[in-house]
Amino acid sequence: MKLQKQLSRKVGDKDYAKWVLVIPPEIIKEACLKEGQELKIKVKDNKLIIEKE
Repeated sequence: MKLQKQLSRKVGDKDYAKWVLVIPPEIIKEACLKEGQELKIKVKDNKLIIEKE
């Protein structure tokens, strides 16, 4: 799995980034996730938890 930072837009001298988490296809399949599905994200004990909404 990889965390990537992507430039979203640039306004004047200010850059605005978004973060993208690349999840391997086998994990997506195992979790029964679908493209466009809404996910709930929270942090607990320094762990990122992603759940179906």
